[in-house]
Amino acid sequence: MSNPELSGQPEFLEPTDTLPSLVLKSQKDRRLKAGHLWIYSNEVDVERSPLKQFSAGQQVKVLSHQGKALGIATMSPNTLICARLVNRDISHGLNKSLLVHRIKQALSLRETCFNEPFYRLVYGESDLLPGLVVDRFGDYCVVQLSTSGMEAVKGEVVEALVQCLKPKGILLRNDHGARSMEGLPEYVEVAYGEVPEEVELIENGARFMAPLSGGQKTGWFYDHRMNRAQLQQYVGGKRVLDVFSYIGGWGVQAAVAGASEVVCVDASASALDFVHKNAELNNVADIVSTQQGKALHVLKALQEAGEKFDVVILDPPAFIKRRKDQKAGEAAYRHINELGIRLLGRDGLLVSASCSMHLGQETLEDLVRGAGRHLERHVQVIAQGGQGPDHPVHPAIAETRYLKSLLSRVYIP
Repeated sequence: MSNPELSGQPEFLEPTDTLPSLVLKSQKDRRLKAGHLWIYSNEVDVERSPLKQFSAGQQVKVLSHQGKALGIATMSPNTLICARLVNRDISHGLNKSLLVHRIKQALSLRETCFNEPFYRLVYGESDLLPGLVVDRFGDYCVVQLSTSGMEAVKGEVVEALVQCLKPKGILLRNDHGARSMEGLPEYVEVAYGEVPEEVELIENGARFMAPLSGGQKTGWFYDHRMNRAQLQQYVGGKRVLDVFSYIGGWGVQAAVAGASEVVCVDASASALDFVHKNAELNNVADIVSTQQGKALHVLKALQEAGEKFDVVILDPPAFIKRRKDQKAGEAAYRHINELGIRLLGRDGLLVSASCSMHLGQETLEDLVRGAGRHLERHVQVIAQGGQGPDHPVHPAIAETRYLKSLLSRVYIP
């Protein structure tokens, strides 16, 4: 018998021949065959496999209308996305062995891309683990479970991470809104070892302390790493405004890269406390200052005070969380960019970012262009960016591509 550790293949021990079947309607297997992992409730042949017979988190065999096996999925029978494929091999279900195999595959990519253990280790569907996100902070992992299927194997997820990484601690940050759609409770708990309130990470040569249990999401946003690195070459000797700064990812790195002055703006006082802490950690405390308040209010106040900046960074939360928010969200993006442009000095640089999956790159460009034209400025996009390699895009699932960033020169022609 071959050794699974040497062959690179997982060892599976749990039989799946007793799993119930989820049968699709005719022609509704095309997306799955193209690589997609989601099954919508209106794609299910409910006469042959009524959704009400399944429980949340249950594993099922997915069959085409003709009865061909397509894989194994976990169920969320009361939601629009009623099932998510976890394996195309119907003999191997979602268990610790599969989790170990998938995590090792994900780890291999990250270790290829990064020299230090600070990254998003598992990015849901893109790593063939729908409903699972894991951020790594050296010896510590922060885990988010967003589906009933992953919640059902929570213990196995923790065991798999321990086997693959041997961490000192694992924190479950299951206090996010995605869980409510699945009817799952929200909670934060240490699942393994001990996890401190804040941990250190290194990104683009700068050091940061991140609040794991009390911060936003998992405590840090690794997705903009490459865009922040790209900006560093432009900030030397510049006055920089970092809006929606959180704990200083953009602003502190700009200061480390040689900015003459950095002002970080955020509504959270605790986030700005971390900005100061991180500025001190990098010996740039004399360069970095903060202003607390809602972004719109602070930007308008800065304009009224006659302030000007060489670089303005706008990295807001998602203004378009659902399609019904599209019109209002686009107006919000345009408005915030107009306010940012008003604060730019001669030949200023604008970073305009969006984490709204429903806002396309071309639309963001058009909104920035429109904001500039409204103020009789010319906008030149000099660099574009997206999420880093620890947030790989699944080419069959558009939702895995969400982040975009524009670096533009803005001037009066």
